[in-house]
Amino acid sequence: MTVVHGLGDGTAPPSGGDHCERRLEHSDGPWLRAAGGADELRAHMAPVRQELVLAHQGLMSGAGRLTALAELAAVRESWERRIQAAQGECGSLADKLREAARIQGGTNEAVRSSFTSVRVCGEDER
Repeated sequence: MTVVHGLGDGTAPPSGGDHCERRLEHSDGPWLRAAGGADELRAHMAPVRQELVLAHQGLMSGAGRLTALAELAAVRESWERRIQAAQGECGSLADKLREAARIQGGTNEAVRSSFTSVRVCGEDER
C-alpha cells in the first residue's frame, strides 16, 4: 500500500474541504515479490535432498551395519521429509500471495468503478 502525494509536498495534511492532496493506491508489487521469494526458496531447496542422499551413500556402504549409521539414516529421512514439506509450503504460499494480488486488483477496480460518478480531484465540474 502506498500513499501517493498529490499537488502538495506531502508534509502537511490536507487543509479545508479539499482532500485531494493524498490518495491511497494499492500495488500488487509487494505481493508478487514475496511470491517470487517463496518460489526462489523452494527452488533453492530442490538440490538439498539429492545432496543428502549422495553424502550418506558413501557412509552407508563403507561402515557396514553400525547402529549409529542406522540412526543417521533415520535422521536423513526425517530431514528429507522436512525439506519436502518446506518446499510444499513455499509453493502454496507463493500461490496464495499471487491470488491475493489478483483479488486486490479486482477489488481496486470494483472500488474505482463504484466512484465513477464522484468528482475527481482536479477535474472541472460539469
